[in-house]
This record gives sequence, structure tokens and C-alpha cells, in this order.
Amino acid sequence: MRKLILAISVLALGSAAASADPIGDRQALMKERGKLVGGLAKMVKGEQPFDADAVLAALKGLEANAEKFDAEALFPKGSEAGGDTTAAPKIWEDMAGFKAAEDKYLADVKAAVDAAPSDVDALKAQIGKIGPDCASCHQSYRIKKG
Repeated sequence: MRKLILAISVLALGSAAASADPIGDRQALMKERGKLVGGLAKMVKGEQPFDADAVLAALKGLEANAEKFDAEALFPKGSEAGGDTTAAPKIWEDMAGFKAAEDKYLADVKAAVDAAPSDVDALKAQIGKIGPDCASCHQSYRIKKG
């Protein structure tokens, strides 16, 4: 009986993965990332008062988001064509470089979490490390709209 349940579970998991929407999944992950960074940017710009607890929560959210990033699952071959995507063909041409860019981003986010910025200047320093990771990836691996 256990083997039957295990076999059904494996089949269900496999079919769920096969029917997943990689374009939608990666867009949702990036929208979440953008929203978290946007909140931090408001504090850096002085549009919102600095809140150490909110900063740490946002940084931990970015860390969890980056840890969910699986380049091969989110950017499988064939997902570069069709659909509403701004993913550049370079992702599939240079998957190793793309993964390395994401790994650097994750390392910088983890360092920011570990630093736990206690004031706006410390937050600016951490954003000064994370921001270029985002910009570099967007320049290399994203097609600009319009």
C-alpha cells in the first residue's frame, strides 16, 4: 500500500511540474522581488522613515525569494519563445553565466541579512551591493520593453 501511495505521489508531482507555467512562475518571483526592493528603495530615498524591523523582514523576504530561484525550472528550453516574456535569448545561450549572476545576487542578499542594517546609511551600503546585481542581470539577460 505504501508503495502505491508513493508511486501516485511521484506521478502527481511529476505531472504538476510538467504542467507548470515557467513564464508565469518566473514573472511572479520577479514581481515579488521588485516589490520588496521597492519598499527598501523608499527608505533609502527618504520617502518612508527607516524601520530596522521592516528592513530586515524585506531582506529576509529577498533571501527566501532568491533561494526559490531555480534557473533550470524557471527557464527551461522552449520557454524563451511564445508567451509574454522579456527574458533575453542570452539566458539559454549562457545558462552558466546566468546562474552565476543569480548566485552572486543571493550571496549579496545573504550578506545584507547578516549585516542587519540598523540605520539608513547601513541600508544604503547594502543596497549599493544588491542594486548592481539586479542592474547587471537586467542588462545582460532581459529585453527592454518599448
